[in-house]
Amino acid sequence: MVFKPKMKNLLYIFLFSLVFFGCKQPDSKSKPEYTLRFGHLANENNIWHKAAMKFAEEVFLRSEGRVQVKVYPNEQLGKEMDMITGILGGSMDIMVTAESLENWSLPYAILCATPYAIRDSDHLQKVAGGPIGKEIGAHITEVAGLKPIAWFERGARNLTTNTPIRHPDDLKGLIIRVPNVSLFVATWSALGAKPTPMAFSEVFTSLQQSTIHGQENPFALIRNAGLYEVQKYCNLTEHVKGWAYVVMGNKKYESMPPDLQQIILESANVMQAFEHELYLEQEELDSRFLKEKGMEFIEVDKAAFEEIASAAVMASFTEEQKKLYKRIQEVR
Repeated sequence: MVFKPKMKNLLYIFLFSLVFFGCKQPDSKSKPEYTLRFGHLANENNIWHKAAMKFAEEVFLRSEGRVQVKVYPNEQLGKEMDMITGILGGSMDIMVTAESLENWSLPYAILCATPYAIRDSDHLQKVAGGPIGKEIGAHITEVAGLKPIAWFERGARNLTTNTPIRHPDDLKGLIIRVPNVSLFVATWSALGAKPTPMAFSEVFTSLQQSTIHGQENPFALIRNAGLYEVQKYCNLTEHVKGWAYVVMGNKKYESMPPDLQQIILESANVMQAFEHELYLEQEELDSRFLKEKGMEFIEVDKAAFEEIASAAVMASFTEEQKKLYKRIQEVR
């Protein structure tokens, strides 16, 4: 059959209309089925933030745009306690947390950051990534309704001050900021300091105004918060080597279809491995950076710190916590 020009034009229009209107339009899937809000306390340069952004990327790609993760650093969604409340109330979905969960009647959560419980990075990997870590994670889900989807290794916590600290005797009268964790308060009190619970976002100004005299955190947070500008000494107490959980509201997780749940967990595994690689690189870089910025690193009498801190831990723990603490120490 031979088509005249006018008929050809009509045929093209018909075929175009058939294809165009007969197919789903790209924008019909442009809006995600789920938007997850992920908050944390660190700034954009911290490896936690970089790992969270990696998670967001993986989730979006693996779900083909069905799930979007929005990341909020710098306590934009509130302080740590506020964020936990936010997840439980449904106003946000994911966060990084650890020992602060103790305040939600989670006695095992404090084992993530117990003074002198973890010997080194290898020991930590075996504990957090092994049966004990899974046991603590299940406990968090059961009691608090927060589902751990990954865990991050944290650098050793060290004490920063404007006077050198070599022995617990040097702490007398010093006001030290600590997280809102009862064991930290008890431990630093036993060591001779005056511990003051405070949100991390308030630490720099409080140090600047001498409301507090020192604080304790890993190198990364000391660097990222600019604490080297208001603290001269980094006293190498290494009193806590621990880990943090990335938790998601369990109700939100269970409300998602199984295929998306699987994508969340797979993406979380990628995030965890990514964070660990960054952590190994960053520890040395952060240490060097702080020294270049003028911080003086002080070797301490670690045995004296450990003896007093360990006694404070035993005095504070319940029998069940003591049993788990002993199991952690026995991991080889």
